[in-house]
Amino acid sequence: MPLPSPSFNATVFGSEVRLALPEATMKKALMAFLLMCCFKPLFAYGPDTVAFADRSLWPETMNSTAAFDRASRAEILVFAAALAEVAGQDAATLKAQLKIKQVDAASVARVRNQLTAQLLQNWRFAAADCASSEVFCDNISTADELLTAAEALEDKLPESYRNWHNKARVFHNSYAGELIRLAALFPKVSSEIDTFSALEHTGFELPDRHFVLTFDDGPSQPDGNTDTLLALLTKNNLHASFYMLGERLQARLKQAEPATPATLFHGQCAALHGWRHESHAKWEKWQSSIIDTRDLVKVTFPQSYQPWFRPPYGQRRADSGAFFSKHDLKVALWNIDSQDWNSRVNGEDAAQRIMTLMLLWRRGVILFHDIHPKALVAVPWLLDHTQETGVVWQDCREY
Repeated sequence: MPLPSPSFNATVFGSEVRLALPEATMKKALMAFLLMCCFKPLFAYGPDTVAFADRSLWPETMNSTAAFDRASRAEILVFAAALAEVAGQDAATLKAQLKIKQVDAASVARVRNQLTAQLLQNWRFAAADCASSEVFCDNISTADELLTAAEALEDKLPESYRNWHNKARVFHNSYAGELIRLAALFPKVSSEIDTFSALEHTGFELPDRHFVLTFDDGPSQPDGNTDTLLALLTKNNLHASFYMLGERLQARLKQAEPATPATLFHGQCAALHGWRHESHAKWEKWQSSIIDTRDLVKVTFPQSYQPWFRPPYGQRRADSGAFFSKHDLKVALWNIDSQDWNSRVNGEDAAQRIMTLMLLWRRGVILFHDIHPKALVAVPWLLDHTQETGVVWQDCREY
C-alpha cells in the first residue's frame, strides 16, 4: 500500500491550502528554506540610488577594438565630469545627497585623485590609435585637460550621440555618487574603494582589456545556481574565482559525495569569503573565520584552491596586513560591482552596467554572486557583446 505524499499547509493570497509533494521535492524545498533562514538573505539593499546603463542607446556596433576604444573614450569623458561635480561638493552637501552621517574629506580627495589618475591612464590606452579628427579624440595628458574636454563634450557632440549622452550623464552621476559615498565613509567603514596594504588587490593592476570573473557567497545547494553557472563557464572555457562561505560549503558537503564538488569546480578557482557573511572589520572571530574556511576549502578543492580572501562587504581591519602576510593570503577586492546582489537590479541591468564600467575602467575584477541567478543572464550577454573587442577574460589561475 503506497505511503501518502509528504504535505504541509501554506497560506497563499490569504487562503490556507494543503500542498502534497514528492518526498525528494520536499527534501529540496526544506533544505532551501533552511539555507535562506540560516545564511545571509538572498537579496541585500544597497544605496538608495543605483546606476543603471542602457547600451542600446550607443549609436554604433561594438564589433572591433577601435569601436571599443571609441566607446571607452566617451564613457571616460562623461564620468570625468561627473566625478568632478560629485567629489567637489562640500561635506554638508555630500552628507545630504548621499544620506550618510560622516564625510572623511581626506579620503574623498585621495580617492578622487586615484580615480582621475586611472582615467588619464585609460585615456592613453583608448586614444592611442585614434585620429585627431575622430570623435572623442581630444589631445589629453593632464587632469585639467581631461576635465576641460569633459565639460566641453556636450557642446560639440554629434546629434547621433545625444540620446546616449543624456542617459550616460545620469548613469555616471549616480555611479560617481556610489564611489564617493564609499570614499566618504572610508576608512571608518572599509570597502573596495581603497586599499590598506600591497597585499590587497582591486583589479586595476591587470593589463588593459583584461577582466576576471568572480562569484561570492556560494556554493548553492546541489543542482542550484552555482552548478548551472559552473556548466556555463566550462562550456565557454572560462576560469573564474569563487569566494566561498565556509558554512555554505559545509552544508553543501553534507548533501553530496565528497569528490563531487572538486569535480564540479575543476578548472575554476576556489577561494575564501569567511565562515559567515559577516563584516570581518568588527567580528572578534574574524581570524578563525578565515583560517577555518581556508582549511575546509583546501581539503575540499586540493587542485582548485587559491590563497585569496575576499572580505564580506569589502570590510576588513586596517591592521590586518600582518595576519594575511603570516598566513600567505592576499585580499581580493574588486573594481566593477555588478550590483547583482541588489533586489532592484535584474540580470540584463547587471550586464549593461558591467559593460559600461568595462569601457570606463578598461581592466578589472568583476563582482558577481553565484547564489543569485542574475549572472546566468549577464555572463552570456557580456560574452556576446565583447567577442570582437579585444577583451581578454583572464584565467583566474594566472591572476
